[in-house]
Amino acid sequence: MDFNLSLRRALKTGEVILGQNAVEKILAENKAQLVIVAKNAPAKVREILGKAENLSVYEFAGSSRQLGKECGRDHMVSVLAIVNAGESDILALKSE
Repeated sequence: MDFNLSLRRALKTGEVILGQNAVEKILAENKAQLVIVAKNAPAKVREILGKAENLSVYEFAGSSRQLGKECGRDHMVSVLAIVNAGESDILALKSE
């Protein structure tokens, strides 16, 4: 699986929530199928993820700047949630 291609396909065809506050809300609603967190995500983000139960988390090997770039954004993205993968196979990361 090509992570970058799968992420872009999920962003285009599915429902992906970007950003700490929005992801925190989705986690409270128990809607996230997978959360992707940048390697350099702030401690507060990791604390939020630690409180969530039955949550699949994948740590992106790059920085939040690189994760933002992979999302097609010109800003940092420290965390994102996959609510619906659409036509992407990104949920395969849950088993890794």
